[in-house]
Amino acid sequence: MSAYTIFESAPLGAIIAWSDGTPRPPERHSKKLSAWKNNNSQGRLIRRQGDGDAAMLGTSGTFTLHEADFGADGVIAIRVHRTFSLGSSLHFAIVERPAVGSVRVIDRAGDHAELVHLAPHRSAAQHWLSQHGYPNAVLAEVTADEAAADAVEGRIAA
Repeated sequence: MSAYTIFESAPLGAIIAWSDGTPRPPERHSKKLSAWKNNNSQGRLIRRQGDGDAAMLGTSGTFTLHEADFGADGVIAIRVHRTFSLGSSLHFAIVERPAVGSVRVIDRAGDHAELVHLAPHRSAAQHWLSQHGYPNAVLAEVTADEAAADAVEGRIAA
């Protein structure tokens, strides 16, 4: 899939993989492997910015994936996000969609909103929110209708 297709069809919370199409180098080639991992990985879709239609006409649209967290003892010291433009030459695939009944915790309503947590159910989302303090957060449940629409429109991850 193209970056534009991911922007238009992948739901917030989906796991997205990206690849440059090159084969993985052997483990013994640590520098080549590190460079390859930079262009071949996966992350959770947490934000869309810009307008997809406008992006096709020359303005920039982007989406951001949460790739990893680093820290110790339950404290996150570094959070790795990757932002891709709609003109990216990388290939993308939807690896996993959020499960029906899971709840997205979004930091605020409207433009520039970002997924900060994906909980398995509403009570877990509310508990997480009470521990992390996002005063303007919005809870959005993944519904069966959303999953059905993806199936009808051919957007099920393969």
